[in-house]
Amino acid sequence: TFDKYFVCNKHNIQLDTRCKAFSQNSDLIKHLRTHTGEKPYQYSQCYKAFPQRTTLISHHRTHSGEKPYQCCQFDQAFSLNIYIIYHMRTHTGEKPYQCRLCDKAFSQNRDLIKHMRIHTREKTCQCNLCDKAFSMNCYLIK
Repeated sequence: TFDKYFVCNKHNIQLDTRCKAFSQNSDLIKHLRTHTGEKPYQYSQCYKAFPQRTTLISHHRTHSGEKPYQCCQFDQAFSLNIYIIYHMRTHTGEKPYQCRLCDKAFSQNRDLIKHMRIHTREKTCQCNLCDKAFSMNCYLIK
């Protein structure tokens, strides 16, 4: 494995989770934009700005309708490579994101993150009408 020399130091030491280290300085720079809010890539048609060039390209495809990534089994196309990867996991059943605390596994990291709230009892969704908080928006809607 590569030694990771570039580390994000933006987080408070008291936090349980910290940013990962990066093997390339360019990856660290992209990551730091999540903290600074810097968005150097602006789309000329609607003037939205983005932190990464790839996000700008993706946004352009929402305007153009371009979907260059085609599913080989169904007549579905996707605007981003990652979307076809997620889609193909529905065919293969691949679930590479495993919970460390139970036997559940997920095809997307975001689903694992949502699942972890069950174990941590983290409640990120607050009701505007009362003081109750919930782990997911779907519980807030009820």
